[in-house]
Amino acid sequence: MFGLSRKTEMITPEQALPGRSERPWSLGDHVVLHTPVVTDEVPDGHEVAIFGLGCFWGAEEIYWQLPGVWSTSVGYAGGVSPHPTYEEVCSGRTGHTEAIRIVFDPAVVSYADLVKKFFEVHDPTQGMRQGNDVGTQYRSAIYWTTPEQEQTAAELTKVYGDELARRRLGAITTEIRPASETPYYYAEDPHQQYLAKNPYGYRCHANTGVKFPA
Repeated sequence: MFGLSRKTEMITPEQALPGRSERPWSLGDHVVLHTPVVTDEVPDGHEVAIFGLGCFWGAEEIYWQLPGVWSTSVGYAGGVSPHPTYEEVCSGRTGHTEAIRIVFDPAVVSYADLVKKFFEVHDPTQGMRQGNDVGTQYRSAIYWTTPEQEQTAAELTKVYGDELARRRLGAITTEIRPASETPYYYAEDPHQQYLAKNPYGYRCHANTGVKFPA
């Protein structure tokens, strides 16, 4: 129980693992979308969305199926240690949450629609967990990349939060921060499109069961 308590408490920068100066693994193309996994260069007219909604395997699978999504990847965001490994993140000693990075065409799918999907497919009230997955790496998070995304995220969080409150389902604990404050680090290749490579693999889709209000 002592170990479980430590995993649900955010570390301080002084407690964080040192990480490394650069990513020690290379990544190829998306095995489903056949686009680059590393999307530091974004196509003209596209935007980037970054979310944390529990185990990133199942989260990525949800988003790569949406029309208008050009590429997805899994990684680590909101933490301290640069270029962490999966094992380091799971130790709770890097401060990261498991995250997905989505490159999308807003002419086909809006950022608002991505946020609405975000709220519907996980439980944003659970704090440092999603279902049976417990730890700071499973916390709910939105890392916005433009001022317009910040406004949309704030407005939709309030709308969904009001609906959950009406149903007495708890308060939203989602962390909302600018992506510029928290670098996104790409996860190792075996985790990228994990459920396309392992179709019977683990999926955690804890959710409230509440659709986003019309």
